[in-house]
Amino acid sequence: MLKPNVKPFFDEATFTVTYVVSDVATGRAAIIDPVLDFDPASGRTSTTSADEVVTFVTDNKLSVDWVLETHVHADHLSGAPYIREKLGGKAAIGEEVAAVQEAFKGVFNLKDLATDGSQFEHLFADGETFRVGDIAGRIIATPGHTPACITYVIGDAAFVGDTLFMPDFGSARTDFPGGSAVQLYESIRKILALPEDTRLFMCHDYKAPGRDIYAWETSVAEQRASNIHINDKVTRDEFIAMREGRDSQLGMPKLILPSLQVNLRAGELPEPEDNHIRYLKIPLDAV
Repeated sequence: MLKPNVKPFFDEATFTVTYVVSDVATGRAAIIDPVLDFDPASGRTSTTSADEVVTFVTDNKLSVDWVLETHVHADHLSGAPYIREKLGGKAAIGEEVAAVQEAFKGVFNLKDLATDGSQFEHLFADGETFRVGDIAGRIIATPGHTPACITYVIGDAAFVGDTLFMPDFGSARTDFPGGSAVQLYESIRKILALPEDTRLFMCHDYKAPGRDIYAWETSVAEQRASNIHINDKVTRDEFIAMREGRDSQLGMPKLILPSLQVNLRAGELPEPEDNHIRYLKIPLDAV
């Protein structure tokens, strides 16, 4: 199996990892989960994180075919439009994004929001195949955290989004609209059915207690042996009970309200109003 080159970019403000995945032989690449910097106190956006990705791609003379989202993120604004403006590439996400759009359209009263995923250039179905240069890729639908979550398997590497975290941190919450602990269990088991030496790349890391450094790469074998929430010794019922109990105690992500409004639109910011200023809404007593 071909092994893509994987270059991570960690954004500590949102604990998010963006990946440039490339085929060295052909110079073709995909960018996964890019970040647009956002300061919630001032409402300012910037492209510092995305510019690091752009610099790496241009310095290494890579050609970007895909700008991929693992799901509709609730913890950072997507930098996909900026990345595509600078580097090209098709914006893509899982086809169940329509369910997420429908769930939140009313919350934000987004009357002009199409709920068919048409903001993205491609919607991936479970089992669909694609390529990064000469390296074959395929889609595993991994709902549970959200209905639209997918895992990108590219050569010997799998990009799991928020479905899994590092073994010492566990698994994703399932209390968002359309989330399901039952589905998450089934999705994780699909990931853990990949070959044991498959490299697994996380979308986030928060440094588990006792660990001093951030980490985002693990393997199927490591997850099956030692994930604190789900491993080969944890039963389906044990996982579901743990996940549902834990989720009932969690607060909302800090950036969920601004993030969703942007990410439902494939990362496009709202149009400026007649004073040339863009606005995001904060729904009161609605979430």
